[in-house]
This record gives sequence, structure tokens and C-alpha cells, in this order.
Amino acid sequence: MALRDKSKRQEPGQRSAALESSQPLGAVRRAQLLTTYGVGAMVAFDDQSFIVSGLDTWNVVGRPDIVEPRLQRYLSVKGFRLPPAFDPPAGDGVRVRRFPRMYSCAGCGHNLRPFEEFNPPPGKSECAACGTPLTPSRFVIACEYGHLNDFPYHAWVHNDNDGETVRPGRDHRLSLHTTGRTTALRSIVVTCSCGASASLEGAFGRFVMRDIKVSCEGGRPWLGEQAARPGCPMTPRTLQRGSSAAWFPLVRSALSIPPWNEGIHLLIHDRFDMLQHLDDGTMATVAEKTGMLENTGYSIEDLVTAVRQRQKIENEQLEDDDGQFESAGELRREEYEKLIQTTHEGSGGRDFECVRPSGDSAPLRKMGIAQNMLVKRLREVRVLKSFVRVEAPGLSEPNDRKAELSLGKLDWLPAIEVIGEGVFLRLDDDRLVGWEKCEGPSTRAQVLRHNHTIHLRQRAGLSKKTTPPESPLTARFVLMHTLAHALINEWSLDAGYPAASLRERLYVSDKMAGVLIYTATSDSAGSLGGLVSQGEPHRLRSSLESALERISWCSADPLCMEATAGGADSLNLAACHACVLVPETSCETNNAFLDRALLIGTPDIHATGYFHD
Repeated sequence: MALRDKSKRQEPGQRSAALESSQPLGAVRRAQLLTTYGVGAMVAFDDQSFIVSGLDTWNVVGRPDIVEPRLQRYLSVKGFRLPPAFDPPAGDGVRVRRFPRMYSCAGCGHNLRPFEEFNPPPGKSECAACGTPLTPSRFVIACEYGHLNDFPYHAWVHNDNDGETVRPGRDHRLSLHTTGRTTALRSIVVTCSCGASASLEGAFGRFVMRDIKVSCEGGRPWLGEQAARPGCPMTPRTLQRGSSAAWFPLVRSALSIPPWNEGIHLLIHDRFDMLQHLDDGTMATVAEKTGMLENTGYSIEDLVTAVRQRQKIENEQLEDDDGQFESAGELRREEYEKLIQTTHEGSGGRDFECVRPSGDSAPLRKMGIAQNMLVKRLREVRVLKSFVRVEAPGLSEPNDRKAELSLGKLDWLPAIEVIGEGVFLRLDDDRLVGWEKCEGPSTRAQVLRHNHTIHLRQRAGLSKKTTPPESPLTARFVLMHTLAHALINEWSLDAGYPAASLRERLYVSDKMAGVLIYTATSDSAGSLGGLVSQGEPHRLRSSLESALERISWCSADPLCMEATAGGADSLNLAACHACVLVPETSCETNNAFLDRALLIGTPDIHATGYFHD
């Protein structure tokens, strides 16, 4: 995936010439355009820094590349597009804009000024006066509404004068120096030609920008210099340019399940807007005249049935999933119904095949596993919906926090599709309900729920007198989540897959208790059968016993098992890097809501663990 500079201003109608002449600056994988370097994220190449431009600058034409009706309805778009490739006709790369604008030159007295004022040669990041490579600013400011701006060096140096009475000009030229005495921020000093100076110590304080009377300018540099939204009420925070807090993607995904992954539904997708308004007779006439069913093996009846089926789901009201985990949402409920059924190749299509194992599952049922299914083939579509900054996304984000991916409303979003395989497990409902009523699980879940409620209250900016949001966390969710982590770690050793290549997909609500552990990749490596074979009863029983034995003791015990608060925001109990944590790419909740005691019990109360016996 080539990234090209789009920093120069262009008038409407001049887009193609400027874009086609730009040279590629570097390359990233297509999948990274959703998870690491998506729209609004900063990316560094050599001695330069850029921000990935909005979707309206992407050179993509024609009909959508990826079809997934369920996810399209959920996100209110008509389709999804792959990030453009380097070579035509798939595209000629993704545009980037220079950011931050502030650079320094070590050869000219460490001058600190906007990039253009150094008059660099075309295509280079060098000072015109001395030829020294320029260095982009290490610091930026961002707010929780997704806005991003350069660090206010001038206001920082002159904060004794309230940052208002001193205006930038020829008498106030900045320079950036490093004393080298320590690695702390106090060794980085900004000086002004007027004699004022200040170190950057304290620049990362939560309200320090408010103290020097710097407000958020509403900058949206990924959409252009003129896209700012002034008047933002939020207080900006200082971030390092490469900080993970500078960009958190909001990615949504869905599995392709019957009947939406079958050929007839794919066939009608491009014509659905027209077909849905026709009666059955007219639809048959149109199909005959256009020959849309020729050599497809489908009849007029199949066409009518598919259109009416699609029309019905399009008209259904989506349930509000705010305030609950994604694992209990409507998309997951639909997938859960298919995962507990046997779907052969003839009925499931090319993208989904879920079958029962050939061995005897009776020993697993004695352990509390009600059902294990082999998902021999699956297709997952992952979509970049939006992104947030400063604070990681929570259960439900207000629209103010979700940054726009383009200047205008588009009917598509960037996405990738991945192919893989997996194993689905469902716990025994009766045993699970009985376990949830025990004092041990409910008590430990209540501790996590209390910590999560405090976290939600802080995120919402509510005072102690205001009723906080209700945490949906349950002992069932923590159990299923920790079980998934234990099996991922075990199978990474037994199945030959790195832990980072395995992913969890949770299905947890008052009517669901399942987990899909799968490998999904954009090539054929995710469907070689190594993981599916672990779902056979004899292998699964051995893996489960080994995983439970492995987490029954942690090298951090007894501190780990006795912890009452662990992990970020105290959202874990008995869980650490030595026992059940996995790579963050494998986890749906950033390694939060884990407690291995709910699997194996505690030294004092063995019945706390679902698998204690």
C-alpha cells in the first residue's frame, strides 16, 4: 500500500494531476489502514511525519469491492471498499498530509518554526539555509472529540504573560534545545528570541493547556487546513506524536453467515435498490429480459424469495446496543444461531461451513462443555467505522467523540475481508446458571462490576452525586472471556499458531454462552486445518485440561490470585502477563475483564471456579 503526499492545496477539479504526479513516500499493508495507520493516524517515514488523509481523497471508483449485507445495514452504508493498492486499476495509494507542521533544524541554531518557513527543496525535508535534515515536532495536542493540533510552543514559552498578550512575530523566534542532562522533559527547553524560555516539564498535565489559556482549535488536519471546527469546549491534552493514545480505531466486524453469503444474495446485491420496489411479476419479467439468472442455477422463485428476505431485514428496526458489550449485540446473536447448527457446504455457501465433530463429546459434557463445533471455513469482514483520541473507546461512545473519516457523507467505508477457520464452544446452560448463583463467582464479578462502574463514571464526566452508568459486566462474561484466553495460550503452543494470529469472538448474554476461537488472515494460511483439528473431542479435552492446569499456578502467585484490582483501570482480578493475558490483537476488550479464579477457583473457595472439579 503506497502512501503519497497530499500536502499541497488544490482547487476543485485539479485533483488528478496533483495526485498522479506525487511520488510514494512508503508502504503499509492494507490491513494496517484499518488498525494502525487508518484515516487520521500519524505515520512517520524516515525524518518526516504525516497524517493519513480522509476517505474523500482515496482514488477508488466503481462498485464496492466487499459485500456484507448484515454489516452494511448495521453501519448504514451501501458497501465497503478495500484500501487502494499501489498499482492501477485497484488504485494508486492512499494520500497523506504533512503533520505536525512544526519542525526544528539542528544546523541553524535549533530553530523551531513551521515546515514551509525552512524553504525545503521540493520532495525533501532539508533546511534551505544549511542543508541539515529537519526534525518534526515530537509533541502534539489532541482532545477527546478527535481534534488534533500542533503543540502551542509560543503560548507555552510565554505562559507567564497568560499566552495572550504576546503575539508571534519577528521579535519572537523560537528554538528548541536539549540539555542532555537527563531524559526527563525538563531537559527539553524552548527559548524565544525575546529572552523567554521554558522547559517542557509538566506539559502532559491533564489541565495544563487550560492553565496557559490554550483552547482546542478543532483541528482536523487529515481533512485539510480548512476543515477545523473552532469553538470546541474540550481541553486539549499533550501527546507524543507516536503515542497509542493519539489514535484509537473503531473497527466493527461480522461473519458471513447463511443465507447472506449464498450466491443468490450476492447476485442481487448490486440490483437490490431497483428490485425491492418491483412486484413479483415485474421482477420475473426484468430477470428474463436482462438475463441476470442465466447460467446461475437459480430460478425466478429463488430470486423473489431472496429479494423479499433481504427487504424484510432491511426494514426491521435495529435494536439499541449502546450500554452493552458487543458480544451481546444483534450481529452476534445472528451468528450464534448459525454456529450452534450444522451447516454443510451445500447449504452454507463458500464462506461458512460449521459441522459437528466426529468423535464422542460425552467427556466434554461432563466437564461443562455442552457443544463443540468445527468451523472449517469462515469469512470475516472488518470495517473502520471511525476513530477516537486521548481516551480508549468504551462500551458506547457519544457521536461527538467519533471523528469523521471524510468531509462529506459517503455511502461506503474502508474494509478488508479475511478467511479463516475456528472452533466454537458453548457451555452447559443448566450448570452455568447454577454456578452463577454461587457466592464466589457473584462476589468476584461484583468487584469488577464496581471498578467498571467507576471507570464509566469517570469517562462520562459524572460527579459522585449523579447516577453513574450501569456496568453490564457479569460473571458469565468474565468466565467466557478468561476461558478464551486460556485456550488461545494453550493452542498457540499445541497447534503451531502464534498467539497473535488467534482471535476470540465472544457470544455472551443471558441467552448465550459461547466463544469462537479462530484464525483469520487475508491469505490461505488461516484455513489449513491446524486449528480445526483442536476441536475434536479428544484433543479439546486434552487442551482444556492442560490449559486449566497451566493457569492453576502463576509465577506471580500469591499476589496474582489475591489481587483485588489489576490491569488498566483495575478491570482485572487474578490475571497477569504470566498467566492469561494475550496479545491485544487477539482480545476484544484490550485484556480487560479477566479472572482465572472463575475457571479454577480460589485456594479458599474451590467452587468459585466453573471447572473446579
